[in-house]
Amino acid sequence: MCGIIGIIGTQPAAALLVDGLKRLEYRGYDSAGVATLVNGKIDRRRAEGKIVNLQSVVDTAPLDGTIGIGHTRWATHGLPTENNAHPHATDKVALVHNGIIENFQELRAALADGGRAFETETDTEAVVHLISSLMDDGMTPEEAVAATLPRLEGAFALVMIFSGEENLMIGARRGSPLAIGYGDGEMYFGSDALALAPLTQRICYLEEGDWAVIAREEARIFDLNNAAVERPVVETALSGALIGKGNFRHFMLKEIYEQPAVIGDTLHGVLNPATNTITMPPLPCDFAKIPRVTISACGTAYYAGLVTKYWLEQHARVPVEIDVASEFRYREAPMPEGGLAVFVSQSGETMDTIAALRYARESGQHIISIVNVPESSIARESDAVLRTHAGPEIGVASTKAFTTQLTVLACLSIEMARARGAIDTARERELSQALAEVPGRALEVLNRDKEIESLAQLLVEARDVLYLGRGTAYPIALEGALKLKEISYIHAEGYAAGEMKHGPIALIDENVPVIVIAPGNDPLFEKTAGNVQEVIARGGNVIFLSDKKGVERMESQAKPTASLVLPEVDPFVAPILYSIPVQLLAYHTAVLKGTDVDQPRNLAKSVTVE
Repeated sequence: MCGIIGIIGTQPAAALLVDGLKRLEYRGYDSAGVATLVNGKIDRRRAEGKIVNLQSVVDTAPLDGTIGIGHTRWATHGLPTENNAHPHATDKVALVHNGIIENFQELRAALADGGRAFETETDTEAVVHLISSLMDDGMTPEEAVAATLPRLEGAFALVMIFSGEENLMIGARRGSPLAIGYGDGEMYFGSDALALAPLTQRICYLEEGDWAVIAREEARIFDLNNAAVERPVVETALSGALIGKGNFRHFMLKEIYEQPAVIGDTLHGVLNPATNTITMPPLPCDFAKIPRVTISACGTAYYAGLVTKYWLEQHARVPVEIDVASEFRYREAPMPEGGLAVFVSQSGETMDTIAALRYARESGQHIISIVNVPESSIARESDAVLRTHAGPEIGVASTKAFTTQLTVLACLSIEMARARGAIDTARERELSQALAEVPGRALEVLNRDKEIESLAQLLVEARDVLYLGRGTAYPIALEGALKLKEISYIHAEGYAAGEMKHGPIALIDENVPVIVIAPGNDPLFEKTAGNVQEVIARGGNVIFLSDKKGVERMESQAKPTASLVLPEVDPFVAPILYSIPVQLLAYHTAVLKGTDVDQPRNLAKSVTVE
């Protein structure tokens, strides 16, 4: 996860930029940098590693200028070197970037054919050269940015300055958050309010697709169609959990909308989009020799582990055992010598999971943890840590933590499948490419939010709701039911679709909505469609989640009460994508019922007792 700050003011900017980056360091600290205009020309200071290294560089070689941008980086496919650190620059523009430019290879090839020379391994540099080439053709900075943005695919936030333009800064967001700060004769860009907290309390949060042009005395904002728009300016608190809520009604909704960005951030450190390969950090064992994988977690994290069981068994051809952490050690399960135990926890402090980890350690297992907090207890007691880059999650019901856990576990599954020789290079690239496309497809799902909000009307009066899925859709059915229970207090249950006829079908009537998760290109689609017909034949109200082909195939057999058309993706990544609509469905149902969405009754964010 990368952090961005921009300042256009009246006092030296470099020290303020570095200070802002310190507040954003939780977003990444592989490298950092700042750039300002000095006598109208771009000057930069960059450093590998933490912000303290950049601070030392700036102290040693001070940087003048009252306009500048700063960036703290979680490394993408490029190594975390000074050369790959942001800002990236030409003689015309300097730019910082958070997110993924999915089509950077295509852009890079075209620009190289046109004579542009590339110096880094990053996707960001393609954007810098594209803007520069358009300016070389005679466009103004604003015109060049307006022409560039439609050509970019992926989820990103961008902030840039231009040579000779002492009173101009441009920012844009698509999927990744970006805010404007309003000062007294000064203006700012920041990844969130926390970056700008000491500078201003007046914040405007750009909406999806917005881009903005700021000067010292004004901000002009444009939407995806380049139409001038007004966005509200709000007063923010300088401390406490209210920082960063933005224009969203609840933290949960904000965090759902952050998923394209944080999934991309999580992919950055392990996925090389140039080669479509996964590169994991050093791991504690030889995957080719592992006799069994044991996964343990609680709540939503357990469902992430259950998806992983399907992935590992199908793609890596390794036996997998999974259990809820609160039960695992009390079974006194025998564990094979040299096995791998994987523990999943958002906080890294879940007591049941810690106890399960210690049992596995005593049983001679190699330990890998999937956590969002690298300093946590679970991380410290593990042989290796695979970090999710979800950032702070304030809402008690987990959303972005869950999808980033799935993202890391998908990468782990590909790496293990490759190491065991269960997939060839071509299939590895297919699966990796599917993962690289998830942030962009997640944005497409969020664009269906109004449709999902209307579907919530079908649930709000229900006492009971059923969720159905097969294969990797089954754990997402379980997760969807959990979300609805957590925040709307409606009783909900998730079932493997094939189990309906073995009991739960007795519950079906016109008052029990049934939500079916069935990607159209899933090998088990037709079997799920048959189960849907059984529900419809008994008067059930079915909400059918699939892609266009799936919805058409289903409706040709029996028409559900409502259908939601989602992007078509490789079945491997469908669990990540289909998590988002079930989150939104639960959220909108809870809002209609008037419950406390962010702090539902009887729940806590991190369970540190057994």
